[in-house]
Amino acid sequence: MKFKKYLHYFTNFIFWGFVAAIAGLAILVLIYGHDLPDYKKLATYTPPVATRLYASDGSLLIEYAEERRVFIDFEDMPPQLVNAFIAAEDQNFWTHPGIDIQGIIRASLNNAMRLMGFDKKFTGASTITQQVAKNFFLTSDRTISRKVKEAILALRLERTFSKKHIMTLYLNEIFLGARAYGVGSASLMYFNKSVKDLSLSECAFLASLPKAPNDRNRAVERRNYVLRRMVDDGYITKEEAQIASAEPLNINSGFTAQMEVDFQYFAEDVRRRLLESIGRDTLYNDGLYIKTTIVPEFQRAAATALAKELDAFNKGKGENEPKLQGAIIAMNPHTGRIVAMTGGRSFRESSFNRATQAYRQIGSTIKPFVYLAALEKGYSPEHLILDAPVVGWRENNKEWKPENYDRKFLGNIPLRFSLETSRNVPTVRLVEEIGVKESIDAAQRFGVYPKDLQQMNESMALGSGETTLQKLVLGYSAFINGGRAIEPKMIDYVEDRYGNVLGGQKTSQIEWSEDLLPPQEEAKTEPLSDAQSLYQIVSILQGAVERGTGKQARVAGHTIAGKTGTTNQVKDVWFIGFSKNLIAGVYLGYDIPKPLGKGAGSHMAARVFADFMNVALKNESNQPFPVPDGLTFMRVNRNSGISASLDPEGMIINEAFKDGQKPNTPHTVQKQVEQTTVGGIF
Repeated sequence: MKFKKYLHYFTNFIFWGFVAAIAGLAILVLIYGHDLPDYKKLATYTPPVATRLYASDGSLLIEYAEERRVFIDFEDMPPQLVNAFIAAEDQNFWTHPGIDIQGIIRASLNNAMRLMGFDKKFTGASTITQQVAKNFFLTSDRTISRKVKEAILALRLERTFSKKHIMTLYLNEIFLGARAYGVGSASLMYFNKSVKDLSLSECAFLASLPKAPNDRNRAVERRNYVLRRMVDDGYITKEEAQIASAEPLNINSGFTAQMEVDFQYFAEDVRRRLLESIGRDTLYNDGLYIKTTIVPEFQRAAATALAKELDAFNKGKGENEPKLQGAIIAMNPHTGRIVAMTGGRSFRESSFNRATQAYRQIGSTIKPFVYLAALEKGYSPEHLILDAPVVGWRENNKEWKPENYDRKFLGNIPLRFSLETSRNVPTVRLVEEIGVKESIDAAQRFGVYPKDLQQMNESMALGSGETTLQKLVLGYSAFINGGRAIEPKMIDYVEDRYGNVLGGQKTSQIEWSEDLLPPQEEAKTEPLSDAQSLYQIVSILQGAVERGTGKQARVAGHTIAGKTGTTNQVKDVWFIGFSKNLIAGVYLGYDIPKPLGKGAGSHMAARVFADFMNVALKNESNQPFPVPDGLTFMRVNRNSGISASLDPEGMIINEAFKDGQKPNTPHTVQKQVEQTTVGGIF
């Protein structure tokens, strides 16, 4: 009888305990379940995804993200990766309804034994579904109310979504250290590979991270724990676990830099432009695919060439001494597509981009625009200019005496010879002839100087004005692209996470054949100058490289034109040069301008140019500059401009004359000499 009585009490206890539990759960649901977040929106889960910047060849340059994340569909997850997370986090995931009763009982007993002094670790019983509920909708507060809400949401999630969908949410949202959210990003961050290429050892390592995402000290120990759990749950054999546990964990700690240092100035310039055009939230969270114009081989060549020259100059200087800085930028002169850009000796030391942000005096690189203005007025390349001392000129109430770099005077010399050898005094006299405003106007038209320039004087025509390396390169580009003003282009197109192109169609990239001129349909504005004058200035700049101040910029087997530039006291040195389809500019100088010292000069910048172009053009055939209609070529003496048949001694060149222009004659040269002698200028 006593047994039946105790059985009756026990049965009642179980019954009423069950009723009380149900009632308690109902009360908790009423209290905490009425104002829970709308979990149904997870049906169309679109998490913040990292924007990725790619080079022109498709290689990854950098990611922009507040939370680094690469979304991966469940079908693209390796089974062993999923199994590793289940073994480590929720072994009953496929069977429980959202909360794991067995896990709760096991954790409760384990924790009770820990409190009684047994050698047990405190454990939790949160399921993967509960972690999804917490990560998406709740805080990490250790409160009963939060745990109840978490459980209610987990149950509702399980009733609404499939297990695969919940697992997809979890594996794409979970924080895995190093600002990596989700397994796709973590796989790239730690191993520089896609999830589909992960080994069993690497899968186990990633599955060990949720417990302590930023702790690398016990990485191998925790990976091996996950492997043992996978054996216990039947996902792998002991032999597979032993092989995986013996595999070294080659965690790619260097990948957090995200890209080679060679590309950092370019990538930062792109980032600034995108922040202005699309805003921070879109850039950092919308998972954009950004295809840029940069050519990795050219970029590395540019960075190497610049570093070589800067290192050679800075060698032996003390740590506290200022270091010579510099920049190089290269682009297609027909499209403006930037293929290489380096803005300084070290982005880590200074993110200031000296290719696009530094305004510096440009020295003699301004001269081609002054001489172009003369050619536009009908001057012949062999027009004689007097190279003799200038006395009594004043500028800004101060006496000004321009000098040539060699402190010599050569008398009457052809315009071509003067520009090829970059002589200052004849340039000043040319400015006097054609007018200061007209001389500087060409530089303004071509975008080198601003159109609203306030001060115009002779020294501006010698390069005392300031501009950026990029503006100079764009200005020189018009010499060889038909006189068209172009804009710098760093981005080919931007796609959203679904593959839709933002802002219109993808830009087609023109492949320039050896005899292909820029397509006519691209000319949206009137040319900045006439084709014949442009060719004449290009021909003179070609001479500057072949036999003038730009000899250091020569590239064997290729037709190159360009101009050196040096400011007063050699504080800044430049070289801007180009082939038919590639233009590059180089600048060297201190951030706080000061003389570079003995032996320094524009030849340093020309060397950087040559080193870069030797790489960039190594697989290209030579392409001479195209000649427009209407020009007549005649052989003349370079030093006098007289026809070669009448003055055969010395260097003979092939000169391009417009209609009505012709070589000098001994008579005209002699007459010019007599006029200047009588004037008493020598």
